[in-house]
Amino acid sequence: MNVTEALKTRKSVRAYLDKPVEDQKISAILKAARHAPSGVNTQPWQVAVVTGESKMQLQKKIEARFRDGDKGKAEYDYYPNEWAEPFTSRRKECGLLMYKTLGIERSDRERQKNQWAANYRAFDAPVMLLFFMDKRLQAGSFMDYGMFLQSIMLAATEQGLATCPQASLADYPNLIKQQLGYSNEQILLCGMALGYEDTKAPVNSYRTTREEFQSFTQFFK
Repeated sequence: MNVTEALKTRKSVRAYLDKPVEDQKISAILKAARHAPSGVNTQPWQVAVVTGESKMQLQKKIEARFRDGDKGKAEYDYYPNEWAEPFTSRRKECGLLMYKTLGIERSDRERQKNQWAANYRAFDAPVMLLFFMDKRLQAGSFMDYGMFLQSIMLAATEQGLATCPQASLADYPNLIKQQLGYSNEQILLCGMALGYEDTKAPVNSYRTTREEFQSFTQFFK
Protein backbone atom coordinates (compact mmCIF):
# COMPACT_ATOMS: atom_id res chain seq x y z
CA MET A 1 0.00 0.00 0.00
CA ASN A 2 1.44 3.37 -1.00
CA VAL A 3 0.85 6.67 0.79
CA THR A 4 -1.89 7.86 -1.59
CA GLU A 5 -3.78 4.58 -1.15
CA ALA A 6 -3.48 4.84 2.63
CA LEU A 7 -4.78 8.42 2.58
CA LYS A 8 -7.82 7.40 0.54
CA THR A 9 -8.46 4.21 2.52
CA ARG A 10 -8.25 5.72 5.98
CA LYS A 11 -11.55 6.71 7.58
CA SER A 12 -12.89 7.30 11.07
CA VAL A 13 -14.19 3.92 12.24
CA ARG A 14 -16.78 3.73 15.03
CA ALA A 15 -17.33 -0.01 15.41
CA TYR A 16 -14.63 -2.64 15.97
CA LEU A 17 -14.28 -6.38 16.15
CA ASP A 18 -13.79 -7.99 19.55
CA LYS A 19 -10.26 -8.93 18.57
CA PRO A 20 -7.08 -7.88 20.38
CA VAL A 21 -4.47 -5.87 18.53
CA GLU A 22 -1.08 -7.51 18.58
CA ASP A 23 1.55 -5.66 20.64
CA GLN A 24 4.02 -5.86 17.79
CA LYS A 25 1.61 -4.04 15.49
CA ILE A 26 1.12 -1.24 18.01
CA SER A 27 4.88 -0.97 18.40
CA ALA A 28 5.40 -0.94 14.63
CA ILE A 29 2.87 1.89 14.25
CA LEU A 30 4.51 4.05 16.90
CA LYS A 31 8.01 3.27 15.62
CA ALA A 32 6.94 4.54 12.20
CA ALA A 33 5.08 7.59 13.52
CA ARG A 34 8.08 8.76 15.57
CA HIS A 35 9.61 9.95 12.29
CA ALA A 36 6.97 12.70 12.02
CA PRO A 37 8.50 16.18 11.82
CA SER A 38 8.43 18.71 14.66
CA GLY A 39 9.74 22.22 15.11
CA VAL A 40 13.44 22.16 16.10
CA ASN A 41 12.93 18.43 16.68
CA THR A 42 10.98 18.96 19.92
CA GLN A 43 9.07 15.67 19.45
CA PRO A 44 6.33 16.82 21.84
CA TRP A 45 4.36 13.58 21.92
CA GLN A 46 3.71 11.37 24.91
CA VAL A 47 1.43 8.39 24.26
CA ALA A 48 -0.57 6.21 26.62
CA VAL A 49 -1.58 2.84 25.12
CA VAL A 50 -4.57 1.71 27.16
CA THR A 51 -5.90 -1.83 26.76
CA GLY A 52 -7.49 -4.65 28.73
CA GLU A 53 -8.55 -4.07 32.31
CA SER A 54 -6.94 -0.63 32.41
CA LYS A 55 -9.14 0.46 29.52
CA MET A 56 -12.26 -1.04 31.05
CA GLN A 57 -11.71 0.76 34.35
CA LEU A 58 -10.91 4.08 32.71
CA GLN A 59 -13.79 4.12 30.24
CA LYS A 60 -16.25 3.08 32.95
CA LYS A 61 -15.29 6.11 35.03
CA ILE A 62 -15.42 8.50 32.06
CA GLU A 63 -18.80 7.26 30.87
CA ALA A 64 -20.21 7.44 34.41
CA ARG A 65 -19.23 11.12 34.58
CA PHE A 66 -20.91 11.77 31.24
CA ARG A 67 -24.13 9.97 32.18
CA ASP A 68 -24.25 11.84 35.49
CA GLY A 69 -24.51 15.07 33.52
CA ASP A 70 -20.88 16.20 33.76
CA LYS A 71 -20.08 17.29 30.18
CA GLY A 72 -16.40 17.69 30.95
CA LYS A 73 -14.06 20.31 29.55
CA ALA A 74 -10.88 19.92 27.58
CA GLU A 75 -7.80 21.95 28.49
CA TYR A 76 -7.97 23.98 25.28
CA ASP A 77 -10.63 25.12 22.80
CA TYR A 78 -10.85 22.68 19.93
CA TYR A 79 -13.83 24.25 18.17
CA PRO A 80 -14.73 27.93 17.59
CA ASN A 81 -17.04 29.69 20.03
CA GLU A 82 -19.10 30.95 17.09
CA TRP A 83 -19.57 28.87 13.96
CA ALA A 84 -19.61 30.39 10.48
CA GLU A 85 -19.87 29.12 6.91
CA PRO A 86 -18.64 26.97 5.33
CA PHE A 87 -17.75 25.23 8.59
CA THR A 88 -21.31 25.22 9.97
CA SER A 89 -22.63 23.31 6.97
CA ARG A 90 -19.76 20.82 7.01
CA ARG A 91 -20.27 20.16 10.70
CA LYS A 92 -24.01 19.65 10.20
CA GLU A 93 -23.50 17.31 7.26
CA CYS A 94 -21.04 15.21 9.28
CA GLY A 95 -23.50 14.68 12.13
CA LEU A 96 -26.51 14.08 9.89
CA LEU A 97 -24.67 11.45 7.88
CA MET A 98 -23.95 9.38 10.97
CA TYR A 99 -27.39 9.69 12.51
CA LYS A 100 -29.12 8.94 9.21
CA THR A 101 -26.97 5.85 8.72
CA LEU A 102 -27.88 4.65 12.21
CA GLY A 103 -31.56 5.58 11.86
CA ILE A 104 -31.42 7.95 14.84
CA GLU A 105 -34.04 10.70 14.67
CA ARG A 106 -33.29 14.22 15.87
CA SER A 107 -36.02 13.82 18.50
CA ASP A 108 -34.53 10.61 19.90
CA ARG A 109 -32.35 12.14 22.59
CA GLU A 110 -31.74 8.84 24.38
CA ARG A 111 -30.22 7.12 21.34
CA GLN A 112 -28.19 10.22 20.59
CA LYS A 113 -26.86 10.18 24.14
CA ASN A 114 -26.00 6.49 23.92
CA GLN A 115 -24.18 7.05 20.64
CA TRP A 116 -22.19 9.91 22.13
CA ALA A 117 -21.34 7.80 25.18
CA ALA A 118 -19.63 5.34 22.84
CA ASN A 119 -16.98 8.03 22.31
CA TYR A 120 -15.85 7.56 25.90
CA ARG A 121 -15.33 3.83 25.34
CA ALA A 122 -13.27 4.56 22.22
CA PHE A 123 -16.16 2.91 20.36
CA ASP A 124 -15.31 -0.37 22.12
CA ALA A 125 -12.07 -0.69 20.18
CA PRO A 126 -9.54 -2.92 21.97
CA VAL A 127 -7.01 -0.08 22.12
CA MET A 128 -7.46 3.47 23.38
CA LEU A 129 -4.55 5.77 22.62
CA LEU A 130 -4.27 8.98 24.65
CA PHE A 131 -1.95 11.82 23.71
CA PHE A 132 -0.25 14.19 26.14
CA MET A 133 2.00 17.22 25.71
CA ASP A 134 4.05 19.37 28.06
CA LYS A 135 2.11 22.52 29.03
CA ARG A 136 5.18 24.70 28.49
CA LEU A 137 4.98 24.14 24.75
CA GLN A 138 3.02 26.46 22.49
CA ALA A 139 0.73 26.42 19.44
CA GLY A 140 3.45 25.21 17.08
CA SER A 141 3.56 21.92 18.95
CA PHE A 142 -0.12 21.41 18.19
CA MET A 143 0.86 21.52 14.51
CA ASP A 144 3.61 19.00 15.17
CA TYR A 145 1.15 16.76 16.97
CA GLY A 146 -1.24 16.82 14.02
CA MET A 147 1.48 15.43 11.78
CA PHE A 148 2.26 12.76 14.38
CA LEU A 149 -1.40 11.72 14.66
CA GLN A 150 -1.78 11.45 10.90
CA SER A 151 1.37 9.36 10.79
CA ILE A 152 -0.15 6.97 13.34
CA MET A 153 -3.36 6.66 11.33
CA LEU A 154 -1.56 5.98 8.06
CA ALA A 155 0.77 3.46 9.68
CA ALA A 156 -2.25 1.73 11.25
CA THR A 157 -3.91 1.53 7.83
CA GLU A 158 -0.78 -0.14 6.47
CA GLN A 159 -1.04 -2.68 9.30
CA GLY A 160 -4.65 -3.52 8.36
CA LEU A 161 -6.04 -1.65 11.37
CA ALA A 162 -8.66 1.05 11.70
CA THR A 163 -8.64 4.23 13.77
CA CYS A 164 -10.80 7.12 14.88
CA PRO A 165 -9.14 10.29 16.20
CA GLN A 166 -11.20 11.62 19.11
CA ALA A 167 -11.22 15.09 20.60
CA SER A 168 -13.94 13.85 22.97
CA LEU A 169 -11.44 11.73 24.89
CA ALA A 170 -9.86 14.96 26.15
CA ASP A 171 -13.09 16.04 27.86
CA TYR A 172 -12.12 14.68 31.28
CA PRO A 173 -8.39 15.44 31.57
CA ASN A 174 -8.11 15.45 35.36
CA LEU A 175 -9.85 12.09 35.72
CA ILE A 176 -7.69 10.50 33.03
CA LYS A 177 -4.42 11.94 34.29
CA GLN A 178 -5.19 10.82 37.83
CA GLN A 179 -6.19 7.33 36.70
CA LEU A 180 -3.07 6.84 34.56
CA GLY A 181 -0.60 8.73 36.73
CA TYR A 182 0.17 11.62 34.39
CA SER A 183 1.30 14.95 35.80
CA ASN A 184 -0.83 18.11 35.65
CA GLU A 185 2.14 19.61 33.83
CA GLN A 186 0.90 17.65 30.83
CA ILE A 187 -2.02 18.64 28.57
CA LEU A 188 -4.30 15.86 27.39
CA LEU A 189 -4.77 16.71 23.71
CA CYS A 190 -7.00 13.96 22.39
CA GLY A 191 -7.42 10.23 22.06
CA MET A 192 -7.73 7.64 19.32
CA ALA A 193 -9.55 4.34 18.92
CA LEU A 194 -7.44 1.59 17.37
CA GLY A 195 -8.51 -1.89 16.31
CA TYR A 196 -9.89 -4.12 13.58
CA GLU A 197 -12.86 -2.64 11.76
CA ASP A 198 -16.24 -4.33 12.01
CA THR A 199 -17.03 -4.06 8.32
CA LYS A 200 -20.61 -5.26 8.86
CA ALA A 201 -21.50 -2.43 11.27
CA PRO A 202 -23.79 0.16 9.63
CA VAL A 203 -21.99 3.05 11.33
CA ASN A 204 -18.88 2.25 9.29
CA SER A 205 -20.68 2.33 5.95
CA TYR A 206 -20.81 6.08 5.35
CA ARG A 207 -18.04 8.44 4.27
CA THR A 208 -17.88 12.18 4.77
CA THR A 209 -17.30 14.29 1.68
CA ARG A 210 -14.13 16.15 0.79
CA GLU A 211 -13.72 19.35 -1.19
CA GLU A 212 -11.98 19.17 -4.55
CA PHE A 213 -8.45 20.48 -4.20
CA GLN A 214 -9.17 23.38 -6.59
CA SER A 215 -11.60 24.85 -4.05
CA PHE A 216 -8.85 25.50 -1.49
CA THR A 217 -5.80 25.94 -3.70
CA GLN A 218 -4.33 28.88 -5.60
CA PHE A 219 -1.29 28.61 -7.83
CA PHE A 220 1.10 31.56 -8.15
CA LYS A 221 3.64 31.31 -10.97
